[in-house]
Amino acid sequence: MEQTISDVIRGLTHTFTLSVGALVLAMILTPIYTFVAYRYKFWKKQRTTSSTGEKLEIFTKLHANKFKRNIPTMAGIIFVTAIVVVTVLFNLDRGQTWLPLAALIGGAGVGLLDDIINIRGNGKGIAGLRSSLKFAMVTIIGLILGWYFFSKIGVDTIYIPFIGSWVLGWLIIPLFAFVVVATGNAVNISDGLDGLAGGLVSIAYGAFGIIALLQGQFLIAGFCFTVVGALLSYVWFNIFPARFFMGDVGSFALGTSLGVVAILTNSLLLLPVIGLVFVIEAGSSLIQIASKKIFKKKIFISAPIHHHLEAIGWPETKVTMRFWVIGYVAAFVGVLLAITGGHI
Repeated sequence: MEQTISDVIRGLTHTFTLSVGALVLAMILTPIYTFVAYRYKFWKKQRTTSSTGEKLEIFTKLHANKFKRNIPTMAGIIFVTAIVVVTVLFNLDRGQTWLPLAALIGGAGVGLLDDIINIRGNGKGIAGLRSSLKFAMVTIIGLILGWYFFSKIGVDTIYIPFIGSWVLGWLIIPLFAFVVVATGNAVNISDGLDGLAGGLVSIAYGAFGIIALLQGQFLIAGFCFTVVGALLSYVWFNIFPARFFMGDVGSFALGTSLGVVAILTNSLLLLPVIGLVFVIEAGSSLIQIASKKIFKKKIFISAPIHHHLEAIGWPETKVTMRFWVIGYVAAFVGVLLAITGGHI
């Protein structure tokens, strides 16, 4: 019993140290990134057309003042670098942290390519990679990681709360890929207001970090809180008015890795609960696209839903902070379900 308590104390200390280390490193990297970003003009280009081709008149009007000043993008490089360095040096493990780290790097690579095209573009059109191409690239990453998860780690089951494990066999591979793609895109869609995605993602990783701690998976917990620590630095500078944006390099990295963490903690079915706001955001975009294609009319004034709320008069900061509140409540419910549903 004393050894068990000792292990828990060491695990908590390790997790806390990783989180603080990532925070400090991200703070150190921030002025370096800022200098380079302003020197080489990493300005975020405003989109002028939607994924369905029409002009984004409402979106452009809502954010006209923001894009009057040059705001750098690709700041996700800061926290991605901090997470990678801290994990590789102090928390790398084949069974627990290799996969979420690989997903983070893979998602960051896809997002980085999109951001570079955005920066080098003329600001017209969608200003980046086509959605279909990004989808295909992230899908390939998900399939590769899913194969590794099934073939090398040997996991072929998912856990259903209050019921038990369900054996999927090789079907765990496409499921793994679907989760990676869905979560990556949901976080990317949510990254539309100052501080919104950064705050929500840190809450979600914190929740899964707590679940991992309760399961005794201290290395996964350490990874989760490494992300939280690095993101706290980013959110400090990204809250309204934002000094910079994370860009797709940040949102895809965080989203793809979050999906992997949910699978590794055997909490996949809790992901829609803990990530409730991401589900709502992605769902509102899907509903809008489907309605326009099928019924030739819009459900929301502007999608995703955070832009709709802006359009009906909510200040940007109110939308962000109320979504944070929803995120905290959803995370609490998710952790509670993990405890009562047999995940621990």
